[in-house]
Amino acid sequence: MSKTLTLYTRAGCPLCDEMAAGVGALIAGSGHRLVPVDVDADPLLKANFGWDVPLLFDGATEICRHQLNLPAFQEWLRAHP
Repeated sequence: MSKTLTLYTRAGCPLCDEMAAGVGALIAGSGHRLVPVDVDADPLLKANFGWDVPLLFDGATEICRHQLNLPAFQEWLRAHP
């Protein structure tokens, strides 16, 4: 079953761009989707996350924070082929 991953990000964030590229490459062809969400576009998200981006989530479950945690993401991929 394909999943939608949420990447909380902000414009001009190089770490966010790196995580988006890394996750995008790892899920290519898997059917999973990566949806970037700009925290600055939503006052509630901005208040919750501040500068604490990038953050990768599957629903309400955090997978990675600040950089792609390859072992954690590979574990997620094994659990969601």
